Amino acid sequence: MLGKKSDFALRIKNNPYFCTMKKDQPYTHPMNLYPQRINEEGIVVFDNVKGLPSGDKPFTSSDYVICIGHRGHIELMYDDISDFSEQHTVGVIFPNHTLRKVSVTDDYLATLIIVDSSVLNDPLIQIIKQMRYRYEPHPNVKLDKHEYRIITHVVEGMREITRLDLPDRRMLMTRLLEFLLRLLSQYRKSKLNEAVSDKQISMRFHNDLKQHFREHRDVGFYAEQACLSTKHFSAVVKQETGHTAAYWIHHQVVVEAKMLLHIRHDLTVQAIADLLGFEDQATFSRYFRRETGLSPTDFRTGGQTPKQ
Repeated sequence: MLGKKSDFALRIKNNPYFCTMKKDQPYTHPMNLYPQRINEEGIVVFDNVKGLPSGDKPFTSSDYVICIGHRGHIELMYDDISDFSEQHTVGVIFPNHTLRKVSVTDDYLATLIIVDSSVLNDPLIQIIKQMRYRYEPHPNVKLDKHEYRIITHVVEGMREITRLDLPDRRMLMTRLLEFLLRLLSQYRKSKLNEAVSDKQISMRFHNDLKQHFREHRDVGFYAEQACLSTKHFSAVVKQETGHTAAYWIHHQVVVEAKMLLHIRHDLTVQAIADLLGFEDQATFSRYFRRETGLSPTDFRTGGQTPKQ
């Protein structure tokens, strides 16, 4: 923890986005209170976070979210994977993944760093793209006390930049965010004994998938790009990422489909099917239901029965 408990409370109260709730006052998630600030400022720190912005309903964010657990425990469904956040755990959530609360303890408390999607193209933080394959299948990293203390000191610097409204605020916040992400990568690498050189095939696969998933959903195509047999390619991808190549292909299609259904209400389901390369709406709907347990229309209107 950050020194004494009272020291931590004092620091987070210096955050302009910290608000103290009375016991009988309904809790409002800060992402619901300050959506315009996220868009305008690009990087925002929220303290005293107690759950998901959507409550018990599924939540899909178009922003990049870093969640630092201080106390308590929350159990979640991350897409179709069971996950959690607890004390000294940092979760790195990429855009367009769906979270659903399973359970949460009364004492759960976290800090969120919200990064607007417009910031993700900043050349200073291209490390985010390099981290994607490590964190998308397993978004959490458990910190020891020293690592947690260092991470929270970096976040305190971000709070101070906001509190003082320093010139070049966005550039300073971006620099600290890059530093924080590099620390997290190093802490995670030391725990999992990961090395960038061991990830070359999956990194190439990731890049190829981003470019071609609308036209090619067969593993053989991506194996050919890597000059490997389909069997060997699939084995290497699973070893490097924890999931098969087929899983990642379907995952990419579903994440993109969820994003379009969630934020592009100007598009019909047929138009989204066309954008994703499906021959018609019926084929897309069958595919989406098979992968998620929901029809595209049910997902768009807030259905709560994802595939387990």
